[in-house]
Amino acid sequence: MTQTDNRDGAVAVAEPERVVHRPGTLAVDSLVAQVAAQRSRIEELRHVPRDVVALFKAAGVYRAATPRRFGGDALPPAEFLRLVEAISVADGSAGWVASFGSATTYLAALPLSTQAEIYRDGPDLAFSAGIFPVQPAEAVPGGYLVNGKWSFASGCMGADLLGVGISTGEPGVAGKPLTAVLHPSKVEIVDHWDVVGMQGTGSHDLRVDDVVVDPAWTFVRGGAPQVDEPLYRYPTIAYAAQVLAVVGLGVARAALDHAEGAGGDRRSLTANSKAAERPTYRISLARAEAELRSARAWFYEAAESVYDRVLSGDEVTREDHSLLRLSAAHAARTGFSVTQAAYSLGGIAAIQSAGPLQRLLRDASVVPQHAFLTENIYDGAGSVFLGAEPFPGYV
Repeated sequence: MTQTDNRDGAVAVAEPERVVHRPGTLAVDSLVAQVAAQRSRIEELRHVPRDVVALFKAAGVYRAATPRRFGGDALPPAEFLRLVEAISVADGSAGWVASFGSATTYLAALPLSTQAEIYRDGPDLAFSAGIFPVQPAEAVPGGYLVNGKWSFASGCMGADLLGVGISTGEPGVAGKPLTAVLHPSKVEIVDHWDVVGMQGTGSHDLRVDDVVVDPAWTFVRGGAPQVDEPLYRYPTIAYAAQVLAVVGLGVARAALDHAEGAGGDRRSLTANSKAAERPTYRISLARAEAELRSARAWFYEAAESVYDRVLSGDEVTREDHSLLRLSAAHAARTGFSVTQAAYSLGGIAAIQSAGPLQRLLRDASVVPQHAFLTENIYDGAGSVFLGAEPFPGYV
């Protein structure tokens, strides 16, 4: 069966005036407490349920990257990153799904009339996408005929819109994967999320069968934004890496908080002394704390300095972009190593399934595995430092 995705046939509108909406009403500390209370449920369900997504919306998570002209907040990157980090301290999976509140920076590459249609009911929009493997889409009357299956659509269970990666082969588009935006009713979510870490992200597969998507509902990921506001002059792909890396910082913070609290009070089964009474414990803890704080400081310094350049009207250079990518990859790997250190400090008690450390270790291990944060990023950064051309797509 062939369908046309045009949001129930609604007519695209002209460039809109800015719409003013009521800002988020849920305080961050309240949100974090409620996420922590839902941690076991999220892991059991293997996705962040819609009532928790509703909490995110109430706290402004899913308007954080919505253009101001459409009633959103378009927050400075560092401000949103701190919000995701706070949620991630409570639960890594929840932080990962909350991080996609930044995904509307991608949607800024859509035509303004399409964006107006997307935000017609308000700026609090949860967008999830499975981009790879990119699937060929045939040009047909009315748009592109989309078929295929895509992986790793984190947060898809609570999304308002879904995206899939396509290639049309048309002049000017060939070789550049597009993202086709669809209503969830036109997409099948295939339960395929069986993993060790980040179990609650619900990163299932997406399947689409014979859906025609209007070209006005497609965009190149990281393509030129149609919205002229500061946030959309900030490097989009680098930002997408940062919002994931900061989850690892939050998980590491939770692991060290445990090591500094309940972990320090733990008594040895053999010596019957508290962990905090042993110099080796104190030294390892202090080293891990120094590593986390150092990586975190550079991570936020990079985000804030580049955004300051944007606000001042200066061009964001290749070197700026590279430092954002490198600081994100470094944060992800440091978050994992710090969590490993906290796990080691936990002794035999750390292996207990009911304890927090095994879950934190599993979650932290996922972050540097993401394609935006792998060892390859160091190669790209090294190329830029040496004045060489980095691998395609790095900057």
